[in-house]
Amino acid sequence: MTEVSRTDDGFHVFDTTLRDGAQREGINLTVADKLAIARHLDEFGVGFIEGGWPGANPRDTEFFARAADELDLRHAQLVAFGATRRAGGRAADDPQLAALVNSGAPVVTLVAKSHDRHVELALRTTLDENLEMVRDSVAYLRAQGRRVFIDCEHFFDGYKANRDYALAVVRAAHEAGADVVVLCDTNGGMLPGGVRDIVADVLAATGARLGIHAQDDTGCAVANTLAAVDAGATHVQCTANGYGERVGNANLFPVVGALELKYDRRVLPAGSLAEMTRISHAIAELVNLAPSTHQPYVGHSAFAHKAGLHASAIKVDPDLYQHIDPETVGNTMRMLVSDMAGRASVELKGKELGYDLSTDRDLAGRVVAKVKEQENLGYTYESADASFELLLRDEVRGSRERFYTLESWRTISEQGGWGSSRPEAGGGFTGNEATVKLWAKGERRIATGEGNGPVDALDKALRTALDGIYPQLAKLELVDYKVRILEGQHGTGSKTRVLIESTDGTAAWSTVGVADNVVAASWLALEDAYTYGLLRAGLEPSE
Repeated sequence: MTEVSRTDDGFHVFDTTLRDGAQREGINLTVADKLAIARHLDEFGVGFIEGGWPGANPRDTEFFARAADELDLRHAQLVAFGATRRAGGRAADDPQLAALVNSGAPVVTLVAKSHDRHVELALRTTLDENLEMVRDSVAYLRAQGRRVFIDCEHFFDGYKANRDYALAVVRAAHEAGADVVVLCDTNGGMLPGGVRDIVADVLAATGARLGIHAQDDTGCAVANTLAAVDAGATHVQCTANGYGERVGNANLFPVVGALELKYDRRVLPAGSLAEMTRISHAIAELVNLAPSTHQPYVGHSAFAHKAGLHASAIKVDPDLYQHIDPETVGNTMRMLVSDMAGRASVELKGKELGYDLSTDRDLAGRVVAKVKEQENLGYTYESADASFELLLRDEVRGSRERFYTLESWRTISEQGGWGSSRPEAGGGFTGNEATVKLWAKGERRIATGEGNGPVDALDKALRTALDGIYPQLAKLELVDYKVRILEGQHGTGSKTRVLIESTDGTAAWSTVGVADNVVAASWLALEDAYTYGLLRAGLEPSE
């Protein structure tokens, strides 16, 4: 890798959803999830995406290996996270620093201790050795051609306990060649006034380029981040939707919204801000958490107005009760007594897919009505672009596009006995079989498939049924599968939503299905996946 030049690149929006955000309780990202989220973040226009800690766990190591081949980033640079070298060693001999270099990431973030008690009690080394660990690690990575950011862990608490030492850590990193020294409110206990005062003092005392990493334990992570910017920080670390350990991190979307719309600071590529709501919701679906309806800027209720004084005023002038035009961030104003809710979002997404709905109000109205009808059933299209495009094409065409006509499908799950042939299984074996009957191009097909589960069996049966008729399906592969039990009903009576991600080797797409049981929901998502894949292959529906 060539030497990375240290340039004055203005202002950094640094996202750590894939590392710090993934520490939230209830989030467990696969490598496929991380790659998909990275694509969304790059599309949004963040400057840096921290992908994880290569060498610390196999999943993060695999992510960086696959990212090299599977990610084509247009705006962001990948960042590998790690720690300074071990006490008493040499950076050149440190295996975890070598793993950071081997990750191929052009940028490395190192966490360093800046609180004297943490140095002595956690690292069990001297204050001077900790400074040398910072210098040696930064210098080594710089010599390997990497750009280096330093995260000063527990900085604000350390500053309060021993200001001189906390500043010494900042100077050591800066003088060794770190491009940015990030002041971390690791415990999340700071308030905006204190953050502003300390950042201003550190900047004046060291001359280092400063960043801010704020946890949200006081509910002030976004405010603390903006206070640091007020004091001179030019690097903000955030996570999508505020995901993170305990109560979370500074939320990327309100931070960027404030910088762009309140500070008039251009931190995203042109046009990216209008994608904020869609990307926020898409990432929420990928981590399998319901999008927060009351989240600033991007929440479904962020610009919702009930009947009464607000609604009357909004009819006269929307600005009377809205701090921005919601379409600026890809959201919509909703009059809860109006039938116009959602039109702007549908038109925006339609335009992205190549359909100008603004010139055909009847068509746009039908699409809005259909989306609302489907959403009432539990569908969501924020992370299922392919299913939305199929819905849109159906409304344009006036009927459902089909490559086959389904006659029936069924699945059978068989539980075997408790014989001693497989004691390691802890019980009997399970077999899954599916049968699909359909018509395609005038030919009736019946096919059976066996799989690891009923959905896998259905996929194999459908693929077999269409084999020879649509050879293009040989390239189609299902790469991810998510299930969510929807709120509103309890137990086995609940509805189920299934999201399936598919690829043909050159692009990936997601489809959604909702039904009273997981197999039926999976079939609907599977049908959309096949239909979209065949359309992508340039085929015309035959049914």
